[in-house]
Amino acid sequence: MHPSKRKRKNASAMKMVGRLMAFYRDRIDVTQVQLAEMTGHHPETISSIEQGRRVLLRSLAVKVDEVLGTGGALEVALEELPEIDLIPQWADEYLELELDALTLSWYDNQVVPGILQTARYAETLFRNRVPAYSEEAVAFHTETRLKRREILHRPSPPTTSFVIWEPVLSLQLTDDAAHTEQLRHLLECAELPNVCLQVLPLAHRTHAGLAGPFTLMETPDFQRVAYFESQRGSLLVSDPDEVSILSQKYAMLRTQALTPEDTRRLLKRLLGEQ
Repeated sequence: MHPSKRKRKNASAMKMVGRLMAFYRDRIDVTQVQLAEMTGHHPETISSIEQGRRVLLRSLAVKVDEVLGTGGALEVALEELPEIDLIPQWADEYLELELDALTLSWYDNQVVPGILQTARYAETLFRNRVPAYSEEAVAFHTETRLKRREILHRPSPPTTSFVIWEPVLSLQLTDDAAHTEQLRHLLECAELPNVCLQVLPLAHRTHAGLAGPFTLMETPDFQRVAYFESQRGSLLVSDPDEVSILSQKYAMLRTQALTPEDTRRLLKRLLGEQ
């Protein structure tokens, strides 16, 4: 299925679930604000779900079913939806959640994590896309990615942890100046008070992340979700068991990686400063 058709199908499924939640809420004369208070969430979250703009995560569906007395109807609706309908194919939903995340835990073994990329590094990644982007698309995606860096500098920034496999630092897709700029930017980010950056050394003989990169997140509603990408799509996961497995992987990766202090020393060595 073409991605645009799949995306329309996803939007239709999200609207259906949202309408169902609004129906049960209206049936017992509960407002969106009241439902938000009853479930410990923000009114905007309830509104976005009912309008089909945000995915109803399973943990919230269970709470809503309980307080509205639906007999588990919303949870069943989520279970019966094909996964490709329940989860947006591309990263839209993740990016929306990322903006307000309380915590972010990010493992990458291929490229520098998106919110740590410099302009020239990001542009080079988009220029390596196959099929190739147009010049307009490269510029748009680069600008969009750079805006995400503002997350680390919010008035109340998320507590953010990164584990990067060492080959990412050696992969030189750019010229020497841009490569040095990216390493220096990593070092600057590593010194932010809300950021913990660790490198998993190539020589380490255990590696909990061989299955690929992923991101863990805690939302303002205290929901824990995981996100990962493949060659032709992306997946946002809210199932507690699956999130728990990835959390265990991430905890192990942090023990296998260099300490934040040793990581900064490694970056300085690569920059020729030690």
